[in-house]
Amino acid sequence: MAHTPSGSAPSGSTPSAPAPGPRLLAVSDLHVGAADNRAVTESLHPTHEGDWLLVAGDVAERTEDIAWALRLLAGRFAKVVWAPGNHELWTMRDEPVQARGVERYRHLVELCRGLGVLTPEDPWPVWRGPGGPAAVAPLFLLYDYSWRTSEALTKEESLARAHEAGVVCTDEFLLHPDPYPTRDAWCRDRVATTLRRLQAHDPSVPLVLVNHYPLVREPTRVLWHPEFAQWCGTDLTADWHRRFPVAAMVYGHLHIPRATRYDGVRFEEVSIGYPREWRRRGHPLGLLRQILPHPVAGPEGAARAGGGAPEAGA
Repeated sequence: MAHTPSGSAPSGSTPSAPAPGPRLLAVSDLHVGAADNRAVTESLHPTHEGDWLLVAGDVAERTEDIAWALRLLAGRFAKVVWAPGNHELWTMRDEPVQARGVERYRHLVELCRGLGVLTPEDPWPVWRGPGGPAAVAPLFLLYDYSWRTSEALTKEESLARAHEAGVVCTDEFLLHPDPYPTRDAWCRDRVATTLRRLQAHDPSVPLVLVNHYPLVREPTRVLWHPEFAQWCGTDLTADWHRRFPVAAMVYGHLHIPRATRYDGVRFEEVSIGYPREWRRRGHPLGLLRQILPHPVAGPEGAARAGGGAPEAGA
């Protein structure tokens, strides 16, 4: 796989100037349960009345916080498109909504629809502004533990090694797969469902794919703790950026905001992350990433923040 980093920008540098017309923008990992991140979210505004916003998951854990953030953004942007992260799917012990697994996901889909926010269960909207047309496809795929370290030959061995290293995603305790027997079984079903939609898509219309996790494993190679990669995606999507007419792939989860290219396709990691992370690295690409039209000036690559890892529980 050809991999081209798009360069790096020093902390505090200024991203490219806003386009004069509407823009397709993206953000993820708002984590508004943290007070400082709530303030960051309140600061997000369009620069044109026609701006769309893609939200690639991890808005918050609690339903009331998710609703607060998406309602705020839907009231400001012409269209908001949401793909779930793992945090939205957690069933917190003090959460009034105790739905689990598929039931919780469906609850969030209905919440979004009530706010006018598009989800992976809705028809894919077509961006017809500058840089378009492009179909915007929010995805919900999860992970299947296939991104294991080379020493771990099975899922069970991989999880055992992660426990030994003290690197265990909170999903193991709070993200329930009901009624599926496992999270990886749920993942395989979501991948199959999504693949059918992609195969039915008109290949003459470029795609902007929005998923909480990257479609390829390469972005996880910089994690401080390689054991964490098993909760970050699936090998089942490794060729989708080549197989389909993908103009850009938008993701989050890793809390390493940057832009890279794999086989010539743009991959945009658009996460805000936790306060302890963005206070250290700043927001070198700004808070909102311009996806379309493709920026022609300013730093395109993101600071790797030391090649870090998601905070415990990401």
